[in-house]
Amino acid sequence: MAVPPPARPRCLLPLSLGLFQGALLLFFALFVTYDEPSVRAEDVNLVANQLYGIFPLFQDIQVMLVVGLGLLLTFLPRYGLSVLTHNFLLLNFSTQWALMLQGLLHHFHHGQVHLDLRNLLTAEFAAVTVLISVGAVLGRTSPCQLLVVATCEVPVYLASEWAIITRLGVLDVGGTITIHVFSCYFGLGVSKALFGAARQPVHPKETTTPRSDLLSLVGTLILWVFWPSFVSVLCQPGDAQHRAILNTFLAMSASAVTTMVVSSLLERDNKLSPGHLQNGSLAGGVAIGAVADMAVPPVAALALGSLSAVACILGFKFLTPLLARKLTLQDQCGIHNLHGLPGILGAAASAVAILVASEDTSRSRFSQVSPVGGNTSEAAWGWWGDRGAGGQALCQAVGLVVAIGGSLLAGLLTRAALRLPCLAQPPERLCFDDSLYFKIRDQAESLGPGGTAEEGALALKERV
Repeated sequence: MAVPPPARPRCLLPLSLGLFQGALLLFFALFVTYDEPSVRAEDVNLVANQLYGIFPLFQDIQVMLVVGLGLLLTFLPRYGLSVLTHNFLLLNFSTQWALMLQGLLHHFHHGQVHLDLRNLLTAEFAAVTVLISVGAVLGRTSPCQLLVVATCEVPVYLASEWAIITRLGVLDVGGTITIHVFSCYFGLGVSKALFGAARQPVHPKETTTPRSDLLSLVGTLILWVFWPSFVSVLCQPGDAQHRAILNTFLAMSASAVTTMVVSSLLERDNKLSPGHLQNGSLAGGVAIGAVADMAVPPVAALALGSLSAVACILGFKFLTPLLARKLTLQDQCGIHNLHGLPGILGAAASAVAILVASEDTSRSRFSQVSPVGGNTSEAAWGWWGDRGAGGQALCQAVGLVVAIGGSLLAGLLTRAALRLPCLAQPPERLCFDDSLYFKIRDQAESLGPGGTAEEGALALKERV
């Protein structure tokens, strides 16, 4: 009598997403509504002007996150489908999760949550932190593990952002500290928690190809074009937003040129490294966020963009191998070089800019809309009035420490959830491979030596 094969565990991804979507539908049905339309003509015109001012920038950010960031991560030649799909999934999941939490924490009044475009935009900022963080563990984690990371990271980000912007009054209109630094060290904490016991060997499928590098560079160019919208969207309309756009462009232009110069000097035969171009060209946009709306001279934006590009490239060349060798720290996409180092540099630049600013113009120079509503320049003015420029510069430094320490600790603590038996990591042989998650024609070839399509199907059902 033949013994039936053992029952295979059911895939957790559809079940978990289905439960989450059902809970979200219930929450929206019970509590969420749109803002009531205004009856006065002047109010209608004001709302229309605000919508027309923010929606084009919102569209730019959508292109950045869905297309630009997705393509940037396709440098792994056999993992492109998975990267694009997981990026798209995490963006939507994290945005919905942030909308629910923000509604309960900040916008719950008289039993209802009023939803508007600004709330949606700030929820997407929370999702950005997740998209950056998972870059540290790209290719070696399952979709369910990535969803657990998003579930844990979004509430920690909201708490961190509240503490840094609302309580400390830190000036960070472009998210240099609250988004880039936070997400970087949260991702590194998660990576250390998962892979810190032993150094991960170089996987044969990690080697890039000219085609994968080309796709990734296209993603870089898309991000480069639309980055000023990301930095300036929460600025006060008018002079502050105008300055943010100009400063961001200057910083990113300088980082692009500097990247080509430094990369050619560091590589053999003065040739350019595709990895340097894909990351160093964006470093200026990360660093400028903390000072984008300040009335700094144009040369300061150019200098900050150049310095951030140098820091990014030197990080890829020297720091990443050192951290992998000494601390067994896995950073698959180099988020420490693109987001961590330029973010720290930008935070330091904001403190310097505040110290050299004249106090009589500080009110007009520093104005920022808080993601949870209101103008943080009025809240931060209490620090300016009581402690002067030195007090606000100190707040910038404290905010940076809070972002690094809190996110790193939270990332390490995420280990408890990621180590659950039902969240097994993909087998080493099938890491960085689309065949684990997609039906593709050349599955037998993609599985590598000794692999079979049956093994791939089994891994798909048991390891996702």
